[in-house]
Amino acid sequence: MTKRDLMQGTLDLLILRTLSGGARHGYQIARAIKASSQDVLQVEEGALYPALHRIEARGWIEASWGVSENNRRAKFYGLTAEGREALEDNARSWAEYVEAVSRVMEHAPEAS
Repeated sequence: MTKRDLMQGTLDLLILRTLSGGARHGYQIARAIKASSQDVLQVEEGALYPALHRIEARGWIEASWGVSENNRRAKFYGLTAEGREALEDNARSWAEYVEAVSRVMEHAPEAS
């Protein structure tokens, strides 16, 4: 797995998790990820919108036009049933991955 693959998969998971609370437009998604991570994770437009298009193509989210809180036309994204399943599967895989990395990090390497 390359660094880019991991980042894409992670971003997809973060987007799905953010949308589990209801439909949002792109700026709201990026802002929610930033806030939830206590300003550690910042998703740039150049990464966010390709990710949204990618997961929309997979059928995990669907988009519809609406009006933002600033009274502007915006595309809102919401989870599909397939997206909820993907969120559950990917969250489980992510937890296993984090646990495995944590186990490695907790063990000091043996001297040879």
